[in-house]
Amino acid sequence: MDRPLVSISALLAGAFLALSAPLAYAQEAPVSMPAAESSVAMPAEIATPATTAAPVAVEVPSASTSVEPVAVDVPPASTVAEPVAVDAPQTTEAPTAAEEDFVSIYGDGALPTPAELPQAYDPWEPFNRKMHTFNNAIDRIIAKPLAKAYVKVVPRPVRLGVSNFFSNLYQPLSALNSLLQGKPKQAGQAMGRFALNITLGLGGIFDPASDAKLPRISEDFGQTLGVWGWKQSRYVELPLFGPRTVRDLFGMAGDSPFGLLRGVEEDRIRIFLQGLQLVDVRTQLLAVDAMREGAADDYALVRDAWLQRRDYQIFGDRKTDEDATLPDYLREENNPTVPFDAIPVTPMDGG
Repeated sequence: MDRPLVSISALLAGAFLALSAPLAYAQEAPVSMPAAESSVAMPAEIATPATTAAPVAVEVPSASTSVEPVAVDVPPASTVAEPVAVDAPQTTEAPTAAEEDFVSIYGDGALPTPAELPQAYDPWEPFNRKMHTFNNAIDRIIAKPLAKAYVKVVPRPVRLGVSNFFSNLYQPLSALNSLLQGKPKQAGQAMGRFALNITLGLGGIFDPASDAKLPRISEDFGQTLGVWGWKQSRYVELPLFGPRTVRDLFGMAGDSPFGLLRGVEEDRIRIFLQGLQLVDVRTQLLAVDAMREGAADDYALVRDAWLQRRDYQIFGDRKTDEDATLPDYLREENNPTVPFDAIPVTPMDGG
């Protein structure tokens, strides 16, 4: 009886264990599943925004770096234009002396300002051009050959003495016009120069006044009229005398009574001195012949150069060294125009 009871209880215990095992497993599974889900989901949620945010942060600077090459590409365009501006003058030859003189008269051709420059007052241009052609013919046939022969035959020291002599003759007239212009100091310098050269310089052949720091003064009545207010005057080219203005015609009339050469009574001596002075003046102009021959318009070149020099004589400040930048034929110590008393003309009284 006891053995069957034991076996029945053993069977019941085994059945109970068999039923309780799945229940225990089912109770443990819900607890472990949320843990597993939380352990897997949490890294996934953290990693996803981190990995997506990182490319966004990287792509923003990459976009800026893509713009920078566009900004960098702009300077190369300007650097390409700079060699063009630099290479242009390198292709040209060195300017000649005539070209440098042309620039000093008209200004640098690279500057776009010719239209703003004052135009020459030349309403009689047709007549002046015809007279210019006539004067050029006389110069080509007579004056220029004589000047070349003079330079070839006469030594330079003698030619310099001739130039000094004629220049010194006009110092008293320059002193008078300096006084009329209200420049007493300049008038004193002119008279001092004349006295020193006429005595120690053997009649003006030598120039000790320059060593004594007495400058050469060049004033005439035409300049005096300009200082008095006649600022602009018509350009006119006279036969043999060459470039002038209407103001200078009145100036020549005012200076004529004071010309020392006209006071020489002996006709042969006076005509010889006047002819020698003309040759001396033409010799000074030999230096500009090359520029005149290369000019597109010789008449306009001579007119503009002469008017510029004349304006400088009247209105320029001759107390400075600004004339050092001018060509030789525009400087004060040279006289490229025919003096009023240099033409060999017999006085009206026949003296």
